[in-house]
Amino acid sequence: MTDSWTPPPMGPTSTEEIYHWVEGGRLAPDDALRYLKALQDGPTRPTKPNPPRPRPPEPQAETPEDVLHDLDQLIGLTDIKRMVREIRAWVEIQALRENAGLATDPHMLHMVFSGAPGTGKTTVARILGRLFHALGVLAKGHLVEVERADLVGEYIGHTAQKTRDVIKRALGGVMFLDEAYALARGGEKDFGKEAIDTLVAAMENHRGEFLLILAGYPDEMGWLMASNPGLMSRFPIRLEFPNYGGHDLWLIAHQMVRQRDYLLSPEADANLLRILTDNEGYWHKNAGNARMVRNLLEYAIRRQAVRLLARHTPLTRHDLMLLTWQDFEGGF
Repeated sequence: MTDSWTPPPMGPTSTEEIYHWVEGGRLAPDDALRYLKALQDGPTRPTKPNPPRPRPPEPQAETPEDVLHDLDQLIGLTDIKRMVREIRAWVEIQALRENAGLATDPHMLHMVFSGAPGTGKTTVARILGRLFHALGVLAKGHLVEVERADLVGEYIGHTAQKTRDVIKRALGGVMFLDEAYALARGGEKDFGKEAIDTLVAAMENHRGEFLLILAGYPDEMGWLMASNPGLMSRFPIRLEFPNYGGHDLWLIAHQMVRQRDYLLSPEADANLLRILTDNEGYWHKNAGNARMVRNLLEYAIRRQAVRLLARHTPLTRHDLMLLTWQDFEGGF
């Protein structure tokens, strides 16, 4: 017997059928052994190739409406949302004017965001990157977050190279420079000025290739723009992010609780609303607004974990989700 033998297509297909064929004289014993071995080794007849699996559908390109829907899910920021819609309308009308052969204004969309930490500046910057990508203004729409340390070097010439490297990463997207005023605090001989000069040059050399957003506290950002007249004309769009009111902070807390699969007890819910509204306007400017609420929630989650482990009894799904006022007390 040879290993390469293949049973004919019209031969017996089971052990019983092979035995019947041998008994009836239709199959020689040697051939019967070959058939039995072929059955034992599995089918050797050529099989039809499996049809190619259909490719999963390509993800649909994000539309401006998709991005604006996510913007609308943010708590508060009424004026910011209105301004973003104005910018969207301006970009689209400029495109239509260009197609109609009319004069258009160049896209000068670099911005200044002023506001305390936790007021939504980074979140809105990320949404703007997505929006401008959906509108065809930016090739990628990604966000590159940087601060002074990412741009300023330790010796002459180092800062310009570091800054150019960051700009290269930001091309096609948004470069978000937080606490931008820190670049100008050191005076004329500070390397921060070199970073500013490099950024200004890149805004001209890479016009339309990336969006630069300078962000920071309102007073400090006003000082930065006043200290460098060249920046004033290069940042025509300025968005002010107000501190959240107590009720908005309470809504943000609810949003964060839902996202983490927790629940607030009625007492915790009522006391949280009361404290946030009673202290509206009295938070320290570094409290962080939404960041403060997130820190408070994380504190309560840790306290809940300690409380539940101390019970030494079986825990239900509801137990694992419920945050009581006892968990929040002390977090303020």
